[in-house]
Amino acid sequence: MAKYTGPVCKLCRREGAKLYLKGSRCLSPKCAFDRRDYAPGQHGPQAQWRRRRDSDYAIQLRAKQRARRVYGVLERQFRKYYREAVRARGLTGLALLRLLETRVDNVVYRLGYARSRAEARQLVSHGHFVVNGIRTTVPSAQLGPGDEIAVRSGSRSRTFFQSLGEEAEGRTTPTWLSRDVAALSGKVDEMPTRQEIDEPVNEQLIVEFYSR
Repeated sequence: MAKYTGPVCKLCRREGAKLYLKGSRCLSPKCAFDRRDYAPGQHGPQAQWRRRRDSDYAIQLRAKQRARRVYGVLERQFRKYYREAVRARGLTGLALLRLLETRVDNVVYRLGYARSRAEARQLVSHGHFVVNGIRTTVPSAQLGPGDEIAVRSGSRSRTFFQSLGEEAEGRTTPTWLSRDVAALSGKVDEMPTRQEIDEPVNEQLIVEFYSR
């Protein structure tokens, strides 16, 4: 299972926006983007004063890279999602976002049972969650309407999960999901609409990038 293991804060600085990849740290004064809101590298500080017009390709590339980094997906898998979205009915961009939103690790994050998608990915890969009563260790597994996910009974006695319910109460859940904080569980009620996906992602530019 491949994943990005480099410095995360550099990704936010490169995209020029907070992607909230480190959960609560991104809201604290320790956030690297708040201290250095320019691109990383030797010429980063000078680049913020240079005015230049980005090409259409550069704009499309940045949109694709931002989506990849928000959801924690590498290029090969992201391209695979795009191919699946092309074959799906309806708008390709919306189908792509739905594939990303209904990943197990993203649903765990959306339910409030993890501070970030990276943490959700680790919890799932370590086998702390069950889907429809079956233990899963695949963060990229797809969920659909009617699927239920919950913390495994053998994991609830751990210190991390004992305080998880209180933390989850302070986090909002999208309308396409329902959750039972007391049982540390949740359910996919329906597929998300575009209005229910609040990530700063421009799916049309991503489609244009891969359609070149």
